Amino acid sequence: MKYKSTNNKSEQVSFKDAVVKGLAADGGLYFPLEIPKLPESFFKKLPELSISEIAYEFLKPYVGGDLSDNELKELLTDALNFEIPLVELKQNVYSLELFHGPTLAFKDVGARVMARFLSKFAGKKNKVTILVATSGDTGSAVANGFLDVEGIDVVVLYPKGMVSNIQEKQFTTLGKNITALEVNGTFDDCQRMVKEAFTDKELNAKMQLSSANSINVARFLPQAIYYFYAYAQLKDKSKAVVFSVPSGNYGNLTAGLIAKQSGLPIHKFIASANINDVVPEYLKTGDFFTRPSVSTISNAMDVGNPSNFVRIMELYNHSWMKIKAEIEGCSFNDEKTKQCISDVYQKNNYLLDPHGAVAYLGLSEYMKNNDVNGIFLETAHPAKFNETVEKQIPVKVNIPERLQISLSKEKQSIGIGKSLDDLKHILLN
Repeated sequence: MKYKSTNNKSEQVSFKDAVVKGLAADGGLYFPLEIPKLPESFFKKLPELSISEIAYEFLKPYVGGDLSDNELKELLTDALNFEIPLVELKQNVYSLELFHGPTLAFKDVGARVMARFLSKFAGKKNKVTILVATSGDTGSAVANGFLDVEGIDVVVLYPKGMVSNIQEKQFTTLGKNITALEVNGTFDDCQRMVKEAFTDKELNAKMQLSSANSINVARFLPQAIYYFYAYAQLKDKSKAVVFSVPSGNYGNLTAGLIAKQSGLPIHKFIASANINDVVPEYLKTGDFFTRPSVSTISNAMDVGNPSNFVRIMELYNHSWMKIKAEIEGCSFNDEKTKQCISDVYQKNNYLLDPHGAVAYLGLSEYMKNNDVNGIFLETAHPAKFNETVEKQIPVKVNIPERLQISLSKEKQSIGIGKSLDDLKHILLN
């Protein structure tokens, strides 16, 4: 399998090179030349397969000959050593709980797989510096995935005052090969700084940079795995299946669309956004306009210029009509999100985090007029947003021990401005 840049179709690299480079030299995102169809035999045995076995069958064509079959199997078994249960809330409505990994967020799937790929590919001779922008959960998932990995340093950029206390503590208390940069700006500023660093000649001449955001193919491709695993857990497959995806940078949704093009029978996707709704607006009008992000309680979705939108465009040959046929867009403000957390707890005795609540709202709107099996992605443990969640429910949120340990440690971060020069000063010194 070869990978092309979304900016330059003639540049083609291997999976290994795409993973190590992170971003193409022209600033484009790497994208596979084709989406292989999985054989019918795979879908027949799907309900019997483990997460790592599904991952192996799906990722093998994308990895190509860069790893042996046994190396790939061992890597995936090691990375995906936790469950992702499908929980029924009420008839035909299911929560896919993606928060059972080490950092209690869906990004553990992509980050852990990617960390192992990069550790294999980068080698121990040349140190690699991972640059990652986070609006919340990416930072902790990547930092924990690469913690103590020889030959790799991680630099996490995050917007000051725009992540929850628990999220911040998860990646600012690790030390060792993890450095946290507290940027005086928004997530979009952090993401821009990372992209600019990859195309800066001085930086790239002096150090080997790579990315662990969903701009890296090894981060977003593994996220397709849990769509297959969710479908495998559905007992009644007589109805069409719809996924509601809480959406910010759109790597999660892109992975789902690739799962569908690989043969998974998904009827429709719902791009459930908060008020940062540039993609839902595009789905209505056909016009894509970026804008500064606005802070919300579902902060991991506070993105005004989603990177993976170009991959969705690439997947459907820049056809608005084709994209509209696959995705419904919707957006909800904080008040509706808070009310949803309260309502679902009272009616279903189920605790949502703000991102899962947005996904639930999007699914509920769609199911008012459509008789389907609806699955929404619950992407983070409610304890990561306990201050917000506890205001909507009559009980305290139980904080898992691993989060309590992070909270007890002292924050270590470096405050910087929002220009590339600010970042370069840190990296080069």
